[in-house]
Amino acid sequence: MESWRFETASGAYVLRREPSLEFMEGRPFGHDVEAAIIRAAFAKGVTAPEVAAELVPEDGIGSGFVMRALPGTPNPKEILAMEGAAGLLTEAACDLARIHSLKRADLPEAVPVMDYREAIADLKAQFEEAGGDRPIIALGLKWMEDNCPDPCEPVLVHGDYRLGNLLAEDSKLTGVLDWELAHFGDRHEDLAFGCMAVWRFARYDRPALGLGSLEEYFAAYEAESGSKVDRERFRYWMIHRTVWWAMGCLRSAKVWRDGSNRMLERVVISRRTSEQELDLLMLLEQEAPFHERRREPRRRTSDEFEPKGEANVGEVAMAISEWLGSVKHRMEGHDRFQLAVARNALGIIGRDIHKEFSYLDWQDASEDILMGTMSLASKELLSQLKFDVLEMVGVDSPKYPALAVARKKWTGED
Repeated sequence: MESWRFETASGAYVLRREPSLEFMEGRPFGHDVEAAIIRAAFAKGVTAPEVAAELVPEDGIGSGFVMRALPGTPNPKEILAMEGAAGLLTEAACDLARIHSLKRADLPEAVPVMDYREAIADLKAQFEEAGGDRPIIALGLKWMEDNCPDPCEPVLVHGDYRLGNLLAEDSKLTGVLDWELAHFGDRHEDLAFGCMAVWRFARYDRPALGLGSLEEYFAAYEAESGSKVDRERFRYWMIHRTVWWAMGCLRSAKVWRDGSNRMLERVVISRRTSEQELDLLMLLEQEAPFHERRREPRRRTSDEFEPKGEANVGEVAMAISEWLGSVKHRMEGHDRFQLAVARNALGIIGRDIHKEFSYLDWQDASEDILMGTMSLASKELLSQLKFDVLEMVGVDSPKYPALAVARKKWTGED
């Protein structure tokens, strides 16, 4: 999506749009439904933007709508540096509870209802399309199939409620953005998604949105919503959405390869799959017997194996070459950001040649896990996955906060 801020005599506004209707193909609903959801949330007292107008084909500028601009920053780094994080966490919990209070009668019929089993099957199909050779993701998929909760009374789920999509100013919540993933489903999906390690940014030690403790978050949510948080359902959705985002990262390589999005960020984001695998293994390792959690892995060199789903080193290098060729005559504005991404990509290439792998065959292990013939109780599986994912994240995202935590926990190294 594109966001354009502009000002008129009546104030500041933001145009949210896609440049053509073709870009909207395959989405569960269009901008008209998204605008209706935001209007309903605004009317319910959620800190959602006020929708001022919707685009029509005659406007000739694509699909979208205009909202009144809200104060505040969405920058997680700036939000996490604000004083009074506990108060901001309480406001976010209460705002989420108000979102969940919206009824089907308040919204268009086009807002989908999630079928948990269908969602798992869709992720599994994406996994197989991406090569089906990531055993940690396979473990997550198998665990989800075996532990999928029974459906509960659906509520409106924002679908992307996390730092990065929240606006704040002076330690106050001022807006909730990006409603295109909204659907009816389990309230615990929203509660869990913002608590994933990746969305805590530099504050891994604060498990609730990077702002505070789960106890504070749940207490505020329960007081506002009148609904009790189920810890088991919360854990299920932490695992489900970690798998979901891992597949989203892998898909970034696919859209770069097929030419639908040749932005440099796509291949670099694909290399963040390993972050989610690290988080996923930390969530799942308690399923393994104690003696397997203590086992040391064996190693082999990286030239014996290369996973298929993500962008390989040659493709990363090609993406950098293409981008540099397109912007070498200018370097300002957004290109400054692209330059930082390019340096990140070059760092991946430099570190990649030094990584090692365990003796685990990822393709065979993934197939065995999905068939149920291999699990975290299997000899050496967990220890080899730990070694591999530490190596992968060390190459792809060495500053990822969870990496230091996992390395200390699993190896004793600082």
